[in-house]
Amino acid sequence: MTLPPDARPFDPTAISFTSTLRRVAPELFSTGDMTEHREHMPDHLDGTTIVALTYVDGVIMAGDRRATAGNIISKRDMRKVFPADGWSAVGISGSAGPAMELAKILSTELEHYEKVEGGPLSLEGKANKLAQLIRGNLPMAMQGLVVVPLFAGFDLADLVPRIYEYDVVGGRYEERRFATTGSGGRDARGSLKARYTDGLAPERAIDIAIEALWDAADEDSATGGPDVVRGIYPLVAQIDVDGYRELDDRAVAERVRDIITERRMTVPGGNGDGDADVNG
Repeated sequence: MTLPPDARPFDPTAISFTSTLRRVAPELFSTGDMTEHREHMPDHLDGTTIVALTYVDGVIMAGDRRATAGNIISKRDMRKVFPADGWSAVGISGSAGPAMELAKILSTELEHYEKVEGGPLSLEGKANKLAQLIRGNLPMAMQGLVVVPLFAGFDLADLVPRIYEYDVVGGRYEERRFATTGSGGRDARGSLKARYTDGLAPERAIDIAIEALWDAADEDSATGGPDVVRGIYPLVAQIDVDGYRELDDRAVAERVRDIITERRMTVPGGNGDGDADVNG
């Protein structure tokens, strides 16, 4: 890419990397109008479900791994939770391609801001930035490529965890306890509502998040449960004052086994919830 002589890609007055790139290289951006190609487009992948809940010192975000194209399971190990920066995460739901692109753009925007300003954006500012990106996707959403993410992080200024929900037009809503998104979000929310209490320990919060995804998979065909045969488990991220980190599959698998044991004990015959979705 050849920049014009007067271009200043890291102009301190232009905080947005996307806006800067659009100004210096507009040819790299499409109009987003795909109407004339719509009838020739294959079924796009959809990704669901994401849950987030706060605990005493931080926040947990978790997502299942299944992607669907219509009524077909197209991918069983899709990543749906991404680090936005060192102290925040974004979970994607909706059309998988645009959703993953949005997560990457958000991370780039936050990195650009930090390099230009010499420090990170506030957590609320990060949430607002994501809202702007969602609003920018509105033309695509009107054509069926909807993206509705979930954002969570640790507020280093106030030393508290925060969760933000969004709607399709970029409306931003803060939640202090728990939130969900995706096709299985309603069922996951019911599970969280039944189990959540204030002042949770991190280990208990992780178990509740996994159980919420399990309950969603039990009701929603687009949400995948733990797959012990293939070794595919929900992706679980923990964010606190020490930053963003993910649980490895062995730790999640151990917790899944404990949940299976517990549910087998509570289901008549041992063949109820504990076996229904164990293979995703």
